[in-house]
Amino acid sequence: MSVSVRFMPDDIIVEAKPGESLLLVARRAGITIPTGCLMGSCHACEVEIEGQGPVCSCLTSTPNRSITVQLYSDPTW
Repeated sequence: MSVSVRFMPDDIIVEAKPGESLLLVARRAGITIPTGCLMGSCHACEVEIEGQGPVCSCLTSTPNRSITVQLYSDPTW
């Protein structure tokens, strides 16, 4: 089973397996999400899942449903 993950604002859609890290799904789609600690403490990899709110992409798994992910842009990272 796979689900669609839509990354905004570039409107890139990629198929993912439930349980895959959002960070790895983004990388597979050619999307760079800034990272820091890769443990969720620094929040450098924070993205927003539509209808859910902000999450750290290094820790958050793809759910069992299609989602839209809003990427943040921070020039300091």
